[in-house]
Amino acid sequence: MATVNLEQELVARETEYWQAVKDKDVNTALRLTDEPCIVAGPTGSARVDKKALADMMKDAPYTLNEFRIEEPHVRLLGDDVAILAYKVHEQLTVDGKPVSIEAADSSTWVRRPEGWVCALHTESIIGDPFGRR
Repeated sequence: MATVNLEQELVARETEYWQAVKDKDVNTALRLTDEPCIVAGPTGSARVDKKALADMMKDAPYTLNEFRIEEPHVRLLGDDVAILAYKVHEQLTVDGKPVSIEAADSSTWVRRPEGWVCALHTESIIGDPFGRR
């Protein structure tokens, strides 16, 4: 079980990451990202190095307008590895139109000499568990 302070610290790092995406703050996102980082979501999975992440942020086909992290769960796997899972509500603009997303996200954080960095991030859109529409 994670300590309250560690849980708060990791939720703060995750929130800082989301805020960097919202603000299109590439430097903060890169500082919080392990290299490489693995990402997985509705479009698949990939190993992403810092250059690719910077390019993805600069060329993002959406704008993140608002986000809200809810119900965070943290588990310390070792002194320097922790996982964080939570629900997230996102308000985006995609192709000029507003889009709302409810998702379940998780991140694996690793403590490096420079601080905690995200080594894996996943996002699953909340909905029917069998993919029915």
